[in-house]
Amino acid sequence: MRREILRMERVTYREQGMTQLENFNIAIKEGEIIGVVPVNRVGLAAFIRLLRQNLPLHYGYVYYQEKMVNHWRFPTMKYNRISVIQNRSCLAEGLTVADNVFVLRQGFRKRIVQPKVLRQQLQPFLEEIGVEISSDAYVDELSAFERLVVELLKAVVAGNRLIVMDDIGTFVSDRELKKLHEIMRHYASRGVAFLYIAAHYEDARQICGRIAMMMNGQIIKYYSGKEPVPKLFYFQCTEEFDRKVRENMDRKQPEPEERPVFEADGVCGENIRDLKISVRAGECLVLQALDTAVFQELLGFMTGAGKPERGTVLVDGLPASIPGDRRIGVIRELPAATMIFSNLSYLDNLCMNLDHRFENVWRKGSIKKGIAREYAPLLGEEVFWKRVDELTEREKYDLVYARILLQNPRVVFCIQPFKGAEVELRVRIWEHLERFLDRGIGVVILAVNLADSLSLAGRLIRIRRGGRQEEFSREAFSRLPINTPWRYLYEEEGENR
Repeated sequence: MRREILRMERVTYREQGMTQLENFNIAIKEGEIIGVVPVNRVGLAAFIRLLRQNLPLHYGYVYYQEKMVNHWRFPTMKYNRISVIQNRSCLAEGLTVADNVFVLRQGFRKRIVQPKVLRQQLQPFLEEIGVEISSDAYVDELSAFERLVVELLKAVVAGNRLIVMDDIGTFVSDRELKKLHEIMRHYASRGVAFLYIAAHYEDARQICGRIAMMMNGQIIKYYSGKEPVPKLFYFQCTEEFDRKVRENMDRKQPEPEERPVFEADGVCGENIRDLKISVRAGECLVLQALDTAVFQELLGFMTGAGKPERGTVLVDGLPASIPGDRRIGVIRELPAATMIFSNLSYLDNLCMNLDHRFENVWRKGSIKKGIAREYAPLLGEEVFWKRVDELTEREKYDLVYARILLQNPRVVFCIQPFKGAEVELRVRIWEHLERFLDRGIGVVILAVNLADSLSLAGRLIRIRRGGRQEEFSREAFSRLPINTPWRYLYEEEGENR
């Protein structure tokens, strides 16, 4: 009989008077890979905090490696030897891979560190999982995939019996994700348990034996990873987003002969060769980078952090440059954290990209007041009087998307727009993108993992290292890999043709 690694029994947990988890139950045995798919993110952060540290409970019990570590009457406040691997790396910048894996771990007591010995100790671990990473490489030189592998090795070497993988599928390519799954299965066979948090059931079922659906701080149902998700689940828990996907299928796509609003031809970089794309007015195009190096290079081109070696970029047939051209809008990933300026007022944040439309926007308060009146139905009356750091996550997203709408570009580049968003926020992001399309603005979504991006797309272009492109029309989406979110809807559409 397999040993139990974690059990949370009837846990109710509150923060600042708000219930985050209520009657929460979960159990994981050694060698098990269990998935958690949050319908919304209520209680998810609190759940992860409780795994890391034994915080005071309102009620319930927590057991780790068959020992009670937390009790609603006697919280220990001690930290558990559980590793959590997320998008934000916990590795120490400025140190090597070997230093992070061996030196920065609990129980390391040597006063003199010998790099050669550390390299010799690390090499068998790397060979065992079939990954080539230099032991002397500094963390800031690693790719996102390599960082994940190093964090995973660090957890295994430290002897942690439970490793939490939080939404890792959104920032590595399909090929790299498949390799991570192989590594997880390898260590699961050695008795390590994994908790795999994923935004989509389709992602979780690739690797998990059981999948728990979490909503409003509770586990509402378990599914076997071998069975397809019942469609009834979507209608019960994600009905609004499901409806949006179906409505998008009925959207009239721009005619092929229509002149593109944006064109890129012969764009080359270190990992990209002869990239050619075009977007028509009101069209949504998804660019899926099948390699993180390709994604980073495309990201640099879109944000201005890097420049292509050669190639032409045209907007409405005229030369354009990124950034700085107001005909091109850019929405970065996690824009609530990357595109909001807390030292500016709400209105100043909103009007930031308007100087090309109103020369006196910063000198005439009447212009900004008029904008506030015009956008109050969309954004709400109260937000204009709030400090920016007091805004909710949704209000911050509204601010960023309304800013781009005011800019009125011909094309908008959105970098992983649905990343880290719960269902309600994903619906709101969808509505903003739909508003762009209704205005005749072309939308280009850059993604590593398709996630929800495909649900809005008219076309998909998959780009491999070296520039090889593979294009799919909406009619061909049903031919995509079986784990693609919302794929079953496109299969239904094909059957109904």
